[in-house]
Amino acid sequence: MFHLRVAVASALVCLGMIGSARPAEQKAGTPSGLSREQSLPSRYPYVIEDALRHCKPSKGFWVDLGAGKGQVAIPLIEATGNAVVMLDPNAEALSEGLQAAREKGLEDRLSAVVGVAEKMPFPDGSVDLVISRGSIFFWENPAEGLREVARVLRPGGKAYIGGGAGSGFPKWAADELIKGRQARAHGEDAEKWQRFVELRRPEQMQKWAETAGMKDFTVMGKGAVSAEDPRVGQGVWLLYEKKER
Repeated sequence: MFHLRVAVASALVCLGMIGSARPAEQKAGTPSGLSREQSLPSRYPYVIEDALRHCKPSKGFWVDLGAGKGQVAIPLIEATGNAVVMLDPNAEALSEGLQAAREKGLEDRLSAVVGVAEKMPFPDGSVDLVISRGSIFFWENPAEGLREVARVLRPGGKAYIGGGAGSGFPKWAADELIKGRQARAHGEDAEKWQRFVELRRPEQMQKWAETAGMKDFTVMGKGAVSAEDPRVGQGVWLLYEKKER
């Protein structure tokens, strides 16, 4: 409870920050066509299943990093009952997430902090779990953000960071998702789509983690246009555990 009160207090301080600049930059660099994927089944339940299976997190202070509207945080609370703090530069999106939690009767378990991955407003060694889906590819400095993740995690704490659909995502839907991305990589928005895929290669995730000084990590998945890794299905993920010194 102490850590949660710290997060709520931080939210009161940080909500005065401007949170719209980064999301505008993200939108400008995002290829068109992603909205078509919204007709597929939701990926969040499958991602959460994988995160819980891989991390086996202890109850405590959990952070959804780059939380947006709480698409991960809210079902994570529903699945576990543990409180979650959302961190994102977009105050408007966070407000929508808090409203969605209130509508589900979860307002006592969800709080929000305006901030960025590269400068998280949490004490050293205070966080038990960091989960982040789809955010790292838009961070200003992914390696610095991962360095911050390592700083705020307590010894034994874990992080699950990346993007993808989850290992349990229906095969037909994963095939449709990949087929659409491959086709759009040769269309009018090809350059942005190629950049989209490049940022989601496992080699890129490996490089970010190594630059951040992480040692006890595993990169899973084969990227934005592959579902060949049975551990995570489509996408790429970094699993990190902060070891005792």
